[in-house]
Amino acid sequence: MFTGILIDKDDSGYRAVLQEINDDQLPEGDVTVRVAYSTLNFKDGLAITGSSPVVRKFPMVPGIDLAGTVEVSGHPDYKVGDQVLLNGWGVGEEHWGGLAQKARLNGDWLIPLPGEFTAAQAMAIGTAGYTAMLSILALEHNGVTPEQGEVLVTGANGGVGGFAIALLSKLGYRVVASTGRTSEHDYLKQLGASEIIDRATLSEPGKPLAKERWAAVIDSVGSHTLANACASTKANGTVAACGLAQGMDFPASVAPFILRGVTLAGINSVTQPKAKRIVAWNRLAKDLDFALLPLISHEIGLSEAIDAAPRLLAGQLRGRVVVDVNR
Repeated sequence: MFTGILIDKDDSGYRAVLQEINDDQLPEGDVTVRVAYSTLNFKDGLAITGSSPVVRKFPMVPGIDLAGTVEVSGHPDYKVGDQVLLNGWGVGEEHWGGLAQKARLNGDWLIPLPGEFTAAQAMAIGTAGYTAMLSILALEHNGVTPEQGEVLVTGANGGVGGFAIALLSKLGYRVVASTGRTSEHDYLKQLGASEIIDRATLSEPGKPLAKERWAAVIDSVGSHTLANACASTKANGTVAACGLAQGMDFPASVAPFILRGVTLAGINSVTQPKAKRIVAWNRLAKDLDFALLPLISHEIGLSEAIDAAPRLLAGQLRGRVVVDVNR
């Protein structure tokens, strides 16, 4: 038996309950992991509250991130005792995830936990930091350098935004953070933002083309914010789109792409191949200031995760929420 959050849906309705689960209820997989830490992401908040149809199968254990120790392995790359981590692959949506003390998984989804990180630090970074690094890799792939000018980070108070600011700043970029929370300006400056702008300047309907300002953009918001970011990106700049907090729509024109040669790079963190994941995590080990992790993240117990989910969705929790599944 182990403890986990189990989401179910039947004639009685939709519910998420912290309960004891039998090992024989675990789904199929060739690696069983004794989970040490997981996280509470926006997608997990949606799953736990039922606010959006994130969960595809019932019952479901949420949690799109996990880090822990291999307990049983039938996979050639992993042996008992190995430290591993996982992000994405539909875990917490179509396959039981990390908000439980055990997980049984496809070993191809795992990567070794880099030696530079503890399990708790890896989860403080989690999908958010990993997505931010994938976005930076996309900018670099397109030749963006600090000398070309300012980089805009939207959704700056979210997990992806916070890590994007910290990483870009350490890499020498001048970062402009967009947020609607004026109370968080000091926090964003501590992460490395040089300037902070009100998200309202980007979140309303805008023009197909605006004055050129950004050498690049990392956008986790979508909708009008993404459209306006593209419209104000400099010629031959790159916009990395990695989230949809404002909406899934894209009310824009092709003008920035055709008239200015702007590149819109989509960032898919869910099904990246193992080699790309390892590159991203190795770069995080090299380029992230670990001293910022306590500022970007805070820890809760598994018993607190269900109550924290609606507060996360309401924007009442800053940065990353790390979940110790053993308390």
